[in-house]
Parts: sequence; C-alpha cells; structure tokens
Amino acid sequence: MGNIMTNTELDLTADMIDVRHIIARVEELREEREESDIPANEYGGPNDTWSDERAELAMLESLLDELQGNGGDEQWEGNWYPVTLIAESYFEDYAQELAEDIGAIDSNASWPNTCIDWEQAAKELSQDYTSIDIGEHSYYYR
Repeated sequence: MGNIMTNTELDLTADMIDVRHIIARVEELREEREESDIPANEYGGPNDTWSDERAELAMLESLLDELQGNGGDEQWEGNWYPVTLIAESYFEDYAQELAEDIGAIDSNASWPNTCIDWEQAAKELSQDYTSIDIGEHSYYYR
C-alpha cells in the first residue's frame, strides 16, 4: 500500500490525503492565531514569529475553498467536501485496490488480473473524478 497520511500528520505530498486532516489543521491554526499576541499591524515585522503559520493557514483555507461544494461526504462550516484526495502518481494502484474492494476482480486470482491494463483502467476511472493541484502534485477526488 502507498504512503497514506496518518491522523497525527499533514503531508500534502502523500499518496492519499484525508481532507478531515486538512480541516483539523485549519482549526488548529485558527485557534493558535487567536491566541497569538502579535497585533495585525506588526505582521511581517521583526517580532512576527507566526508568519509561517499564517502562510500555511492561508494556503490551506484556499485549498478548502477550491474543494468546497464539489461533492463529498464531509460537512464543515456549512459546506460539503470530498473526504479523500488520491495522488495522480498513485491513481493506478488506487484503481486496482478499488477493483478488488468492490469485487470487480478476484484479488487471489493471478489470471486474468495479470493481464489487465491498469494504466488504462485508471485513465478510464479518472474520468469520474476531478483534479486539484496542491503544490507540484495533482490529486483526484469526487
């Protein structure tokens, strides 16, 4: 199985990203921002120790803005979000795992599984998904 993010980390380069972890990080950063004693007029100044977190928060909020309302099973702040983002580089493996999970193929059989063009299967499956870029990585979701 691929590099799948756990509950305690936020890796925006993982093979699969759980959007609920992004939401949790946004909530955490918002709470930290409220507890910060740096006045807005000192942002970017020499005493601004929160600039990295502010940039991270802005990026994550922008990502969530782009994802909101595009289907999904997670509701947050009155909007619906897709739960899972699947890396384009991992999508072929995901397609095979999905086919096994839904019973489309017998995961214990070698033939005809060894004859399936998983690249083509993933390409056809991806037509039911939307893509989003996070940094230099593309992810599929629905």
